[in-house]
Amino acid sequence: MQTIVVERTINAPIEQVFDLLSDHANYKQFDGIRDSWLVKEGPGERNGNGAVRRIDLGAVWFEEEISNFHRPTSMDYRILRSRPPIEHESGEIRLEETEQGTRVTWTSVFRIRIPVVGRVLSPLAAKAGTKAFGSMLKAIDRRLAKHA
Repeated sequence: MQTIVVERTINAPIEQVFDLLSDHANYKQFDGIRDSWLVKEGPGERNGNGAVRRIDLGAVWFEEEISNFHRPTSMDYRILRSRPPIEHESGEIRLEETEQGTRVTWTSVFRIRIPVVGRVLSPLAAKAGTKAFGSMLKAIDRRLAKHA
């Protein structure tokens, strides 16, 4: 299994940061994401527990179910289906208020389920995922700084 952990402090209120991270249909605003949409709304909050989102990167895509949704401090997700096939142990986004703004910790544990080459592809995917999560958090920081 590969583990990605990305942390960033965003100079904005926790509620604003959480709103952007939980706006699943608008992940397409981030670099590298071709399209994103809500496949299924959550029974309570639209983007909350039970919601299913699809993230399309082109050759790679994920369908993820949201759980442990506690506004504005946490959201978990698990990959239900993907290309390439991924065994996803967990995905977690945690937010914490700090004096500098909002500390975000984004963690994902997974492996690519392709015989033989999955061992080679999993570390490469972890490196790409680390870069992508960091880029998304940086974009959120920039966007919210413009509106401050």
